[in-house]
Amino acid sequence: MQIELPEKLYYSIGEVAKAFGVNQSLIRFWDKEFDILKPKKNAKGNRMFTPEDIKNLKLIYHLVKERGFTLEGAKIHLKGNQQKTLDKFEIITKLKTIKSELLALKNML
Repeated sequence: MQIELPEKLYYSIGEVAKAFGVNQSLIRFWDKEFDILKPKKNAKGNRMFTPEDIKNLKLIYHLVKERGFTLEGAKIHLKGNQQKTLDKFEIITKLKTIKSELLALKNML
C-alpha cells in the first residue's frame, strides 16, 4: 500500500485517516491498542502523528488489513519481533515500489 503524505513533522488524525483510507475512529482505536504508537497531543487533546508513527501505522495496517492478523496476533507479533518485522516490511515495500516502476518501464517499451 502506498501512502501519500507530504513531508511534515506532524500529521493530524484526519490526514492520516484519509491517507490510509480508513475512519478516524479506527486510527484512534489502534492508538489505544498498540503500544508502539505514541502520537503527541496538542493543547486541545488532538493527536498529532510523527513520521515514525506513520511507519508504525503502515506496519499495523499491513499486519491487520493485508495479512489478516487479529489484533491480538498483531500485538504478539510486534512485541516479539518488532524490529525484525519492521525491517521485513520495509524491504517488501521497497520491492513493491521497484516492481511497479519496472512494470511501468515495460509498458512504455
